[in-house]
Amino acid sequence: MIHVLPSGFRIRLAIALTCAAAAGATASTPRFYPDDPLAREPESRDASAAMPAGVGLLYDISWNLFVTPRLAPTKTRAKNVNTIDEVPDSGWFTNRILPRRLSNEELVRGPRTGTKPNPERWVITREKSAGYAPGFTAKDASGETWFVSFDSPGHAEGATAAIVVASSLFWDLGYNQVETHITTVDPRRLTIDRDATMRRPNGKRTPMRPDDLDAILSRAARNPDGTYRAAAGRLLTGKVLGPFRYEGTRPDDPNDTVEHQHRRELRALRVFGAWTNLTDLKAGNTLDTLVAVDGRSVVRHYLQDVGSTFGIGANGPHDWDEGFEYMYEDESTRRRLLSFGFALSPWQTADYVQYPSLGRFESEAFDPKTWRPHAATTAYMEMLPDDAFWAARRVAAFDDALIREIVHAGQFSDAAAEQHLASILMRRRDKIARAYLTAVNPLVEPKLTTDGELTFESAAAAAGAAAPAGYHSEWRLFDNATGETQPLGQARATRMALQAPRALPAAEGTIVEIEIKGEGDAAPEWQKAVRLHFRRTADRWTLIGLER
Repeated sequence: MIHVLPSGFRIRLAIALTCAAAAGATASTPRFYPDDPLAREPESRDASAAMPAGVGLLYDISWNLFVTPRLAPTKTRAKNVNTIDEVPDSGWFTNRILPRRLSNEELVRGPRTGTKPNPERWVITREKSAGYAPGFTAKDASGETWFVSFDSPGHAEGATAAIVVASSLFWDLGYNQVETHITTVDPRRLTIDRDATMRRPNGKRTPMRPDDLDAILSRAARNPDGTYRAAAGRLLTGKVLGPFRYEGTRPDDPNDTVEHQHRRELRALRVFGAWTNLTDLKAGNTLDTLVAVDGRSVVRHYLQDVGSTFGIGANGPHDWDEGFEYMYEDESTRRRLLSFGFALSPWQTADYVQYPSLGRFESEAFDPKTWRPHAATTAYMEMLPDDAFWAARRVAAFDDALIREIVHAGQFSDAAAEQHLASILMRRRDKIARAYLTAVNPLVEPKLTTDGELTFESAAAAAGAAAPAGYHSEWRLFDNATGETQPLGQARATRMALQAPRALPAAEGTIVEIEIKGEGDAAPEWQKAVRLHFRRTADRWTLIGLER
C-alpha cells in the first residue's frame, strides 16, 4: 500500500516522478497515485528508539555565522511538497490559515485550547532551564506544570505580549506551538518546592533558596500592587528529545527522511521570520518530543520559543541592527570601518516610534528580501522563489481585522501601542506580498467544471501586480502509466476563465493536462507556464497536479 511508505520517501517519490514525467514515465512508476494529492505525510514507523540529544549553542551560532552564509545554496526544490505544490500536514506542520481556513475565533485563540493557569498558588519546582529571561518552572493551584517567564523592568507587557501574539501567528501559519497564557504571579502565593534546585556557576545543583527567587524577580517588571504579569507555557506531553537542527535529519527517527533544509515549512521561516522579526532562529529555540499516536511513538517538532519577535525580547528592546544584519557581517563591518562610520546601514536611518511595550519594530526601512536573523540557517539559505511564494500567500491571508484581533489578545494596556503593532504587521505583510507574490506565476485555486470551464485566481492581484493581456492554454490527455500525452487543442481568453477547446472525456479515471501562461508584457512572471493535472471522478474533475 502506498500510504505505509516512510513519509520522506513518499513525498520525494512524488517529486521524483514529477521531474521525470517530462522525459516520460514507465508502467512501473505512475505519475500519480490514487491518494494524490497527499494531505498528510505518513508516520508509519515506530520512533520509540529516539533518545534525547542536544545541540551546542556555541557550535550552532558559530557554524551559522561563519560557515552557513558561505555555503552555495543547492537550488534544490523542496522535497516535502505534494503533487499540487503544497506542504502536507505532518509532525512538523499543520495547514490552518491556508488552504483550509479556520474560523477567526480559532485563529485568534491559536494554541490556547486548554484551561488557563490557576494563579491562586504557585509552587516552584525548577529553575528556568534555557534562555536569559527571568522565569522558572512551577505548578499552579490546580497542580499543572507551567514554564513561567516575565517582562523586563521598564518594559511591562512587552515580552509577555510578544510571546502570546507571536505564538498565535505561528500556530496559525502551521507550526506546533507551546500553549501560552498571560497570567499573574503574586509573590505572597509563591513557594519553593523542597526538591527544587538551581545549577550553580560551578555546574553543581543545590537546593533553590529564597534569595534565588528574589534574584529572579529583581529582573522582572513589577506591577504597582506587588504582583507580576507573566507568560505561562503549558508543559508539553511526551518525552522531551531536545532541539532539532535546520539541516540534515534526526538519525534515530525513522520517519524523518527529508533533510530539514529541504523542508518547505523550515525554508519559509525566512518569510515568516521577516514578517514578525523573529531574529532568533537557532536550534535552541526548537524542541522535539516523543508522543504516542495510534499505538506507536512518533516525534513532534515544535518552534517552542517565538517570543523574541517584533521589537522586544525578554531582556528588553532589540538592538538597533536586529533584523537588518547578522550578528557579524564582514562587508558591513569593513564598510563602516573604511568610511570612518559615514557609510550608514539602513538600520542607522530607520525611524522608530517606540513604546515601552514594543521596543524597536518598524515597517518603513523594512525590506523582506534583505531581512536578516541573528545568524543564517541552512534552511534559510535554501529558500527558492516557489517556497517564498507559498509562504507569502499565508502571510497575505491575515486580513486587517484578524491581525487586530490577534494583537488584542496580547492584553496591552496602552491602546496606542496595540494599534501601532497591528499597523506595522499590516504594512510588513503588504511588502512581503509585493515582494514574493509577483516573483513567480501566481496562478492559484484552479477549478475545472464538468462542462470544461477552467477558472483560477491570481495571488498577486491583491499585491497590485498588473494582469497579463490574456491567457494561453494547451490541453492534453495524459496517460498516467506511460506519461504520454495526446493534444486536445488550445484555448485563449482575456480573463481568468478558459473553456476547453473541445468536449472533455467523462470516463472515470481520465486525466487531463493543462498548461497556462500569460500573454503580453504586463506581467513577465506569467510567461512561465503552470502545468495542471485534473483527474475525472464519477461526478467532477479533481486537481491532482500543479507545477510552477
